[in-house]
Amino acid sequence: MTFALEIDRVSKRFGTHRAVEDLTLAVPRGVIYGLLGPNGAGKSTTMRMVADIFAPDEGAIRLLGGLPPGRAASMRMGFLPEERGLYPKMKVLEVVAFLAELRGLDRREATRRAERWLTRLGLENWLGQKVQELSKGMQQKVQFAACLVHDPELVILDEPWSGLDPVNAEVLRDVVRELKAAGQTVVLSTHLMEQAEEICDALAIIAGGRLVLEGPLAQIQRDHAPLGRLALTFADPALAAQALALLRTSPAVSDLLVTSPTTFELALAEPTSPAAKKEVIATLIAADLLPTSFREVVPSLHRIFVSKVGDAARPERRPDTASRGEA
Repeated sequence: MTFALEIDRVSKRFGTHRAVEDLTLAVPRGVIYGLLGPNGAGKSTTMRMVADIFAPDEGAIRLLGGLPPGRAASMRMGFLPEERGLYPKMKVLEVVAFLAELRGLDRREATRRAERWLTRLGLENWLGQKVQELSKGMQQKVQFAACLVHDPELVILDEPWSGLDPVNAEVLRDVVRELKAAGQTVVLSTHLMEQAEEICDALAIIAGGRLVLEGPLAQIQRDHAPLGRLALTFADPALAAQALALLRTSPAVSDLLVTSPTTFELALAEPTSPAAKKEVIATLIAADLLPTSFREVVPSLHRIFVSKVGDAARPERRPDTASRGEA
């Protein structure tokens, strides 16, 4: 397998602070890959090393089949930084076209692509406005267009939904899905687990600069699914209430949790026993209380994150506060 991005035992320190420590991960081509973690986990530092803004103190980074970070790789990569990086007094169309020219496009093609991307992002009425006249959310979309205008193979997005309202956040999610459908690779960082769960194929969780968990999202959720816990959904609340009352008396069930008027979860008394699951199904069939959905509980990414990260998610204390004994 060839990878769009490989990070091999990379570390980065700023003074005595360990921003990234011995980080190793590999991103396959053609996926949406999440780099997740709490604030201060090392996500932005990692992104900046990939974009050649910082050099790692140790380890190696390889992009698109073996290129080191630098100009050759940057011509095939798009980078959206967390902070704004636009020229505020330039007009919207001009700044995106200018940045496209820096990526090797001639002026006519750069302008054509810039207009197409800005229109796709709903900014067609703002092409002649200065960047500084736009809201923060609109500036974020301009920067997003600049990241994509040269059709990069690898797209690096650092907190791409920062400052966006729900409608514009959905527009960016749609574009990210379109990039994947076109065969491009997207690596995005976020501390928002719900966003990542909705869009990512695979992910890595880091905390305190270290890798905590990595792999395909579906596999991670399966690996962390609680044994013998099932979710049942019924067509209406009355049926759900009848089924709930019936299963409260079943020896095959050890616990019940109502999650909505039509859905509840149950824990099997013998979590690894196929017979216990069959007994629950048989009990419901005998009472003519068939659920519309009967599935194993899949934990949310947020739940997995909390269980795996724990104290590692807490930022390190600054040396000056630690020496004074402050919390």
